[in-house]
Amino acid sequence: MKTKKTIGRIDKLDLPELGLEKVQAKIDTGAYTSAIHCSKIHIEKAKDGTDLLVYTISGKRLGQGMKAKKFKTADFKLKRIKSSNGQVQERYVVKTKIKIFNKIYNTEFSLSDRSHMKNPILLGRKLLSGRFVVDVTEENLSYQYHQNGR
Repeated sequence: MKTKKTIGRIDKLDLPELGLEKVQAKIDTGAYTSAIHCSKIHIEKAKDGTDLLVYTISGKRLGQGMKAKKFKTADFKLKRIKSSNGQVQERYVVKTKIKIFNKIYNTEFSLSDRSHMKNPILLGRKLLSGRFVVDVTEENLSYQYHQNGR
């Protein structure tokens, strides 16, 4: 039987492919898809005619005092996602890796303007299911695990 790690209601995690470290995330079992705060989300054409999704992740919004980073990818989907207020929205979804408890997981993030939210990242059930048990009385368990050199 696979042992599940306990994760708290918020944690600090890394997104190595995006060059982001110690970004605060809210653990949300009510959300299916994970989300990350982005701005300037649009499609542009590559020289070969391929559609590229362009988006900016603001370092200021994510902490760490870094500058905003602009990303381009041809590997994206447009999905219908129910927002926190119950309305269905079309959002772009990208794949990337996330590091929690010093383990790397492949996951998807919907790109969303979370500037009005406290946490720039939301982790949903698609990532959590079968891997983690959520203890809402705890915080930063993965970050502490990492700090203790495990």
